[in-house]
Amino acid sequence: MFIALTGTPGCGKTSVSGLLENEFGYRVVHLNEIIKSENLFVEEDKQRDCVVTDLDVVKKRLSVIEESENPVIIDSHMAHLITDVSIVLRTAPNELKKRLEKRGYQPAKVDENIEAECLDVILVESVENCEMVFEVGTTGRSMSEVAGDVREIIDGISSGHPPLDKFKPGAFDWSGEIF
Repeated sequence: MFIALTGTPGCGKTSVSGLLENEFGYRVVHLNEIIKSENLFVEEDKQRDCVVTDLDVVKKRLSVIEESENPVIIDSHMAHLITDVSIVLRTAPNELKKRLEKRGYQPAKVDENIEAECLDVILVESVENCEMVFEVGTTGRSMSEVAGDVREIIDGISSGHPPLDKFKPGAFDWSGEIF
């Protein structure tokens, strides 16, 4: 089973997936690395400083990854578009802005990602595309704490008892912060 670990850039996906992979032995596919290293994109959007990806090509590439009884975590801000289960990491806009600026993102790209977080873009896409969606907050929390929540979700799914109520979508609303 593939499980998306997704969210707006800067919310902690790579940090959390690294902990899950290195400390707890989960199998993780870092999708953005594969897309770039294997040129699985259609074009580079220099204005938005990103690549435009062909999801059909990405799905075909992932089909060669052997699924097993143990879940495979797909780490990417677009992983929810190609999986049936999605764990969406959420971060308050003020903290997200600091993280993205620290990465050296251009102001327009910071603003675009803050707007996406405030408008629940990835959460809405997850609900539209996935059979199960979970939401985990990262604001003011260590990545170890967040990884613990993600492990709880994955273990619950694996045991047939997903913690649907504890991590149900809709817990975070930052829409008022962009108007």
